[in-house]
Amino acid sequence: MYVFVYGTLRRHESNHSLLKDASLVREQAWVEGILYETNKGYPALKEGNGTAYGEIYKIDSDILLKIDELEDFLEDRAENLFTRKLKEVGTDTGTREAFVYYSEDKALFQAEIPSGDWKVHQFLKRKPESTLYFAYGSCMDDDRFKKARVDHHFKDCLGSGVLEGYTMKYLFQVHDGGRGDIIEDGGTMEGVVYDIPKEAVEYLFTREGVTPGWYRAAFIDILINGKTYEDVLTFIVKVKYDETCPPDHYAREILRGSLPHVSRSYHEKLQKQLLEIGMTKDQVKNLLESI
Repeated sequence: MYVFVYGTLRRHESNHSLLKDASLVREQAWVEGILYETNKGYPALKEGNGTAYGEIYKIDSDILLKIDELEDFLEDRAENLFTRKLKEVGTDTGTREAFVYYSEDKALFQAEIPSGDWKVHQFLKRKPESTLYFAYGSCMDDDRFKKARVDHHFKDCLGSGVLEGYTMKYLFQVHDGGRGDIIEDGGTMEGVVYDIPKEAVEYLFTREGVTPGWYRAAFIDILINGKTYEDVLTFIVKVKYDETCPPDHYAREILRGSLPHVSRSYHEKLQKQLLEIGMTKDQVKNLLESI
């Protein structure tokens, strides 16, 4: 059986230890509903026309009983703080049926969480002075930051980071072609990790179109020189399309920005990917000669 968790049971959160014997199935998952701040140290999910983000775990009956206790849920009881329901949960590779805990207690619904993501909500409330940021698209390129006059916020570069379980694809469509996205499909990819101030976070939220709903903020674990860094900020496309070849200027930014940091094999993989989705060998050659 499977469970979708969206609050304190998520990775690196206060009650995640209850899932220590469970198997993580997907880090990026979502379900229909509206997520609320309760002001009690945990969120509440209400059924409705919205999207809440979380994780899926494979569990056994013993773990389910522990979660039921945490959520103050007892089958056949007239009143429960949360109610366990079997729902279709979305992932990058299709839907999966899993248990989801909803509440009908109006006292819990203090304020809607616009992002639908408890981890992002907590991050925005804390407003840390600095945070680690994983760039995998054009944000690997210093020239883009210089043109925006924010390059001084991205001077502290930790170098290449490895993201296990994901692949970079051009799944966000604009008028002239695709833009970068990450998809949780079991692959392995690389990017550039920066230690950035809160002013850079504000810039990235605007640049990535978080408010219009183009990309959403998310937190992932990154390997840098074999060491794991937890809850690193990145941005993921919300509405994904079929992969589309990017324009030359965008592909140049990715090839140029990644070159000083990622492994040679990954840079070659980026080049091969462009060929597979429609670029000619001459185009890729010209891009490499121009960086």
